[in-house]
Amino acid sequence: MSGLRRREELMREMFRAAVAAVHPETCLPRYLLVADNFSGRTIVLAAGKAAAAMAVEAEKILGSVEGLAVTRHHHLPQEMPKHIRVVEAGHPMPDDASEKVAAEMLTLAESAGEGDRVIVLMSGGASALLSAPVVEIDFETKKAVNKFLLHSGAAISEMNCVRKHLSRIKGGRLAKAAYPASVETYAISDVPGDVLSHIGSGPTCGDTSTLKDARNILNKYGWKGDAGVLAAIENEGNETPAPDMFVGNKELIIAKAADALTAAKQLAVKDGRQILMLGDDLEGIAGDVAQEHAELVRECRDKGGRWAIISGGETTVEVRNPNGKGGRNLEYCAALVEALAGMKGVSALACDTDGIDGTEDVAGAVFDENTLSAFEGAGVSVAEARATNCTYQLFEAIDALIKTGPTLTNVNDFRVILIDDV
Repeated sequence: MSGLRRREELMREMFRAAVAAVHPETCLPRYLLVADNFSGRTIVLAAGKAAAAMAVEAEKILGSVEGLAVTRHHHLPQEMPKHIRVVEAGHPMPDDASEKVAAEMLTLAESAGEGDRVIVLMSGGASALLSAPVVEIDFETKKAVNKFLLHSGAAISEMNCVRKHLSRIKGGRLAKAAYPASVETYAISDVPGDVLSHIGSGPTCGDTSTLKDARNILNKYGWKGDAGVLAAIENEGNETPAPDMFVGNKELIIAKAADALTAAKQLAVKDGRQILMLGDDLEGIAGDVAQEHAELVRECRDKGGRWAIISGGETTVEVRNPNGKGGRNLEYCAALVEALAGMKGVSALACDTDGIDGTEDVAGAVFDENTLSAFEGAGVSVAEARATNCTYQLFEAIDALIKTGPTLTNVNDFRVILIDDV
């Protein structure tokens, strides 16, 4: 097997190992336990791209349950839960199903009484999948704010701050609805820093952000839309519950990006590579991150030896063309191809662990030292693709897209760069 082929196979194997390490069937059984001497209702509420798969595992562990789960369209396991109803809704843009299921979930939570056990299973994507706008705005306005933030380049923590203060379910309000029942939250983290209150905008977690923070974020990115949004974040009644309201509730992160990177790292170590771990919480513009990583590649090359540079996190892309096709991992790959300019002995892969890079049907892309010349041979331009947000067509032209389908988990991006001596 050639060096090029061997590097690509290793990167693909590393990505598969990363995803498997954070799949619900791997991580949930370690933490969710049957409660001894418990006679009340067990209500399971699940939201996110892993929600249906988490619901399946919860039924296996707990047995007699009832509940409701919402996941992204087509993110369904082959085996579906028997007693937990699963709803498919829109992501990254919420749809009518997102609003309806959020209201149903609040109602189910409110039906819980003292002595009941409410199990909340959270994963990435829950913010869009549960959309219950405050009274000052309607659903279409809430979608407009969401779209504005997605296209603004705002960090996920900033987007979630605004979402919490425009929602009747986020920022601890689901847990508040379930009181006085006990609430247990088990989350697969898709946010840099693994802050539980940021996962799905924290429906069961007290919130340290404020209405003032939300106002500052909208001002920062220049919101000029519906005035009802500004009215909503001026209304003190829309302030989120403080963390001390939920003392005694159980909150656990059961899988995170670091777990995925560790699983991938083990394979690179087994391959005899020196490891440069950049962390699991990288943020920033995808193209800028790629430029920084290109410099690290040059530094590793100067040191000599065989390297694996591994990183996670969640980058962003500034959308200049609303009709473009591509996601942040494809943008990262395109920018890195450009920055490395065909450097020999270097291959890279960047994928979203949920199997969907942005709104597309791909997880990401893979490339090597021949990719730039392959683009030229196919008549496609990296610079033009990046300028028009059409990186999907760029990698499609040379059959370098990675298509996994929904993985039923989500810990954000996985990136690896392999460097060999030449």
